[in-house]
Amino acid sequence: MDLRFHPYKLAIVQQLHPGDYAQRMNFAREMEALIDQNENLILFMSDEAHFHLNGMVNRQNCRYWANENPQHLHERPLHSPKVTVWCAVSQTRIIGPYFFEDVNGRAVTVNSERYVEMINNFFIPELRRQRVPIRRVWFQQDGATAHTARASMDVIRPLFPGRLISRFGDVHWPPRSPDLSICDFFLWGHLKARVYETKPRT
Repeated sequence: MDLRFHPYKLAIVQQLHPGDYAQRMNFAREMEALIDQNENLILFMSDEAHFHLNGMVNRQNCRYWANENPQHLHERPLHSPKVTVWCAVSQTRIIGPYFFEDVNGRAVTVNSERYVEMINNFFIPELRRQRVPIRRVWFQQDGATAHTARASMDVIRPLFPGRLISRFGDVHWPPRSPDLSICDFFLWGHLKARVYETKPRT
């Protein structure tokens, strides 16, 4: 029996400004040329994500069957407990996860001081441990304040001279472009779908 119902999926996308389209296209062309000219280039794209611990609904797997969109809302607390996780992804490997925590193992927010500490004490040592030739690494980060603060940029620029993809980097990262990063485009959604299968509380 056909009830003429259709599945509606909640989709949240980044709003783009009129000038964003050209910037995104310019970035794509610049990166395409860069990769064509440097066959040994190693690109690491990085990002953080929040994993909430309150069992909130995973929008990726939620469907409502109805003959029209029911416009249901799922309420959640403003400050629900969560952990913040960072990783960097290249064509051949993932560096991470790195959990932002204090000395007692409690989750903390990301600021420039903690971000620099993670770069110096985790990311660079992990690249060396895995014998990744750092001189061939191009490092991408988005325009988050913790990433682009002067203290952060003063540390990151010398690590990747001429090879930093960022808001104030050697290659300009276009604003409002999470879909250009492999972390946002695929990795976090895939991981959250796996993690929330068991509804973790800690």
